[in-house]
Amino acid sequence: MPLIEVTLGAGRTDQQVRDLIHEVHAAVARTTGARPDHIRVIVREVPRAHWATGDVTLSEMDAAAPSSAPSTPTVSQEPS
Repeated sequence: MPLIEVTLGAGRTDQQVRDLIHEVHAAVARTTGARPDHIRVIVREVPRAHWATGDVTLSEMDAAAPSSAPSTPTVSQEPS
């Protein structure tokens, strides 16, 4: 019975977490041959203020990151 644990900094939507669970489950089923009903996936979300890299929390990194303005996608068209 495979048990997969994923730890993420909090902040994703329920749908993003659900999509992650689905993709992890599918990958484990495909690569291990385990029965789908035997695969367990646990997602743990850690508050961003409780996770640090190099003595800087994810919350501090978020606050220091420049705010990104919405960008307009560029569509490249070749002449016909």
